[in-house]
Amino acid sequence: MLEGRPDTGMARLPVLTVVALVATCAGIYVASQFLRNSVGVIAPDLARELTLSASEIGLLSSLFFLVFAGAQVPLGIALDRFGPKACILASVSLAVAGALLFATAGSFAELLVARLLMGLGCAALLMAPLALYARWFPPDRFATLLGIQIGVGNLGTVIATAPLAYATAAVGWRNPFLVVAALVAVAAVLVAVVVRDNPPGRRVAPKRESLADSVAGVAQAIRTKDAWRLFLLHTSGYAMYATVLGLWGGPYLTHVHGFELAQRGNMLLLLAATQIVGSILWGFSDRVFGSYRVPTMLGTIGSAALLLFLAASGPLSDTGLMVWFAAFGLVAAFPPVMMAHGKSLFPLHLVGRGITLMNLANMGGVFVWQALTGVVMDLFPASGGTYPVTAYHTVFALLACTALVLTAIYAGARDPRREP
Repeated sequence: MLEGRPDTGMARLPVLTVVALVATCAGIYVASQFLRNSVGVIAPDLARELTLSASEIGLLSSLFFLVFAGAQVPLGIALDRFGPKACILASVSLAVAGALLFATAGSFAELLVARLLMGLGCAALLMAPLALYARWFPPDRFATLLGIQIGVGNLGTVIATAPLAYATAAVGWRNPFLVVAALVAVAAVLVAVVVRDNPPGRRVAPKRESLADSVAGVAQAIRTKDAWRLFLLHTSGYAMYATVLGLWGGPYLTHVHGFELAQRGNMLLLLAATQIVGSILWGFSDRVFGSYRVPTMLGTIGSAALLLFLAASGPLSDTGLMVWFAAFGLVAAFPPVMMAHGKSLFPLHLVGRGITLMNLANMGGVFVWQALTGVVMDLFPASGGTYPVTAYHTVFALLACTALVLTAIYAGARDPRREP
């Protein structure tokens, strides 16, 4: 799906056309990141209003990641058959429906359906823009455009922290999702007007690959030497950060440290902001170390060490919490270099499928960990909806220890920067 390599240069395209295309594609990704991470801040409010257990909150948050992951391989086929624009429009219609249902839900079942629609609705909002960029721009601009797409999109993660907390305190947790639904609907209109599958004067013919060929290609990617080691680590690497930011960070701050809605929003905002900075810094790490494996292991071991520190500590001071959340955001931002390592293992004709598999592991891993940690939390008796500090310590330790085991397995992976 990323094979298109137009020979047109960016300089030949009208500036306003380029700006409109990239701004529209990056803007809709903001919505994806917001919806993905929106449960963490409002989890205590959801639990209180709808009488939800920790297992239910965990499933509610993680379901987004399950359907997102499951949609990746079919999405790749759809991009080739129907084009990026059609995939984006189909996706955003589901995202709007999911946000509306979430805002009006009166039961756990309705919330689950809403999260399912959100996950499906956001599944194309990164890969479809990347397919567009591959068609519109020369290869040497692709990394820059990818950085813009992810960097702008991460504003959605930031909005899902303190801004969502303040909005929830002011107008309740439902109204922000009505606003997001309206904004995504407006974005859909912009996509319909602004986005074209191909640049002016050029048409990239769609690939008519059969389903059997697609499956065979995925099987080839799976058999690539050492890909399984990267796949396993991907199930844990991003999940550490996503489980803290998107699920248990907010309840931990409330139940263990007594933080109110605005306070926990600010702390999660710090985590999200430092993660954006960390992503930029880690992006240079493979060149600094001359290796993919070394910085990836530093990131996983460092993240696990911080989680183990939190698991072994008593309640921290407000300053101590700020230091911890800032450090965790910086250190846990290593997945881009891990993804780059995975990409480097695949031959050129399998890179697209290989990256899709790694993304499946990323999102599927978050689903497993968020659902599993919800079950773990419910093993500890809650008093008035408040879980004991031991429950959180157990979750953090489980995340950390699993990451360390998978890092040890990953250590045997070939590093193309050192072992071509």
